[in-house]
Amino acid sequence: MSAAQARETGNTTYLELSQDSGGAHKFYEVTVEQTTVSVRYGRIGVDGQRQTFSFPTADKARAAAAKKIAEKVRKGYAPAVQGQRAARSVTRRQVTSAPSTARATAPVLWRFRTGASAFGIHVDEDRCWVGNQQGDGYTLSHAGEVLAHYSLPDGVKCLVADDFWIYAGCDDGRVYDLSSKMPFAAYEIAAEVDIFWLDIHAGVLSVSDRRGGLTVIDHEDELQWSRNSGGDHAWMVRADDHAVYHGHSRGVTAYAADGAGLLWHTDTGGNVLFGWQEENAVYAGTGRRQVQRLAKSTGRVEATYLCDAPVYSCATSPGGQYVFAGDSASSVYCFTADGTRLWKLGTGGGSALSMQYRDERLYIVSTDGSLACVDATESAIRAAESGTVPVAADVKLAAALPTYAPLTTAASVATVSVLPAPGDGVLVECVQEGGRVRVHVVSEGYETAWKVQFPRAIREPGARYVVDALHSSVGGFYRVRGEIRRLV
Repeated sequence: MSAAQARETGNTTYLELSQDSGGAHKFYEVTVEQTTVSVRYGRIGVDGQRQTFSFPTADKARAAAAKKIAEKVRKGYAPAVQGQRAARSVTRRQVTSAPSTARATAPVLWRFRTGASAFGIHVDEDRCWVGNQQGDGYTLSHAGEVLAHYSLPDGVKCLVADDFWIYAGCDDGRVYDLSSKMPFAAYEIAAEVDIFWLDIHAGVLSVSDRRGGLTVIDHEDELQWSRNSGGDHAWMVRADDHAVYHGHSRGVTAYAADGAGLLWHTDTGGNVLFGWQEENAVYAGTGRRQVQRLAKSTGRVEATYLCDAPVYSCATSPGGQYVFAGDSASSVYCFTADGTRLWKLGTGGGSALSMQYRDERLYIVSTDGSLACVDATESAIRAAESGTVPVAADVKLAAALPTYAPLTTAASVATVSVLPAPGDGVLVECVQEGGRVRVHVVSEGYETAWKVQFPRAIREPGARYVVDALHSSVGGFYRVRGEIRRLV
């Protein structure tokens, strides 16, 4: 890169690394104040993450800062003027939505308008989650009552679940854990990766991107492996214990979960625009107006589900008994497992960009920013096909709706002055390990060598926190549940 004028305000040094053709585009800032060194880093144009380090003397603090700066310079960073270089634009999915050609409209029970085009959806046994391109996330009951609002820093690309935990992948390059009382950045994706979709399995994050790349990182943001599948615009990634399934402009490619090698590749005959998975199969929705069911073991096409327009989303009922699809012409479909079309109905509100089936209801989020709950029982569908549909409830926000923003500083965390009694919480501690701050469990009865997935914004060497609960995850680490309080 060409180095801009150095910026040193007081004891602050600001560096940038920006590469052409979609490479790195990030900054690194070091500030020395007496015996404290503060580091701020991230994508150019965002506030970034922060770390604070304390040293016994001012001389040692300055020496540590100089070492950090030298390490970055060796990697290609150069002095720069903050604000001269703009943030690199992210790809926001531009989709068209034509009127439905279906002769009848789906039986929508309720509809919630989020205010912007929405891609992210997840439905569990208790609630529904939706996120839109303005960075708004909401949880609703299955009856359509809005329960909470999450105000995230940038547009939500997708929502995914990993066991109990719900994660939102956002356009700022971070993945936010929405499962605790306050959301926090759980993963920081490399600045050069333009996220299209992501999946999390056993705490391991798989990211597909605009250039057709696949990046796999662990719960501590450490790169496990990466591949380029040959195609671009990779809108699909799904993962399980055995493999990661990557859908892009040239089809679907499966890689071993540990990155050891390519397992198979299947040409779908059209761009893959969405993906779904069951235990033994992955489903690829394509621009070729069809969903294909591929065997996870071989990649063989087992069934094809024909639609009348490019497929924006798909989902299945448990075990793949029924297959659902949403097309670019504001219609939704239902097929039997073998590919027989059972019905096609209009959504009544734009094209479905994501969908999920649960307990005889089909939940869709659409181009008009709505989350809609469709009654998918046989009787309701038959009535709809004959022109009889319920009056959809128009869900409104409650006046006193709680709003949660991500944790950004230690000052935003509640405090506690006493150690937790057994059963009243778990004590964890931030520990400096090399160039990173890790979090380990202090309370008895836990694996002290295991790390804790914890908000990076509040990690400070020596700081101790009390969390409501920790749960172990496959891969040997802990995840937080409930409230986080600082021990003072």
